[in-house]
Amino acid sequence: MFDDLPTLSHQEQQAAVEKIQELMQQGISTAQAIKMVAEQIRKEKAELPK
Repeated sequence: MFDDLPTLSHQEQQAAVEKIQELMQQGISTAQAIKMVAEQIRKEKAELPK
């Protein structure tokens, strides 16, 4: 599940945790929130020039 997740800095990890927590406060399940944030991170990292 996480094999293709890029390496994140501590700051990026913290931002991801905060986003997951925000989604959970809106009533989204933990698993769904993690999935949504992971997909967004993958998309953002894929768009960066290599």
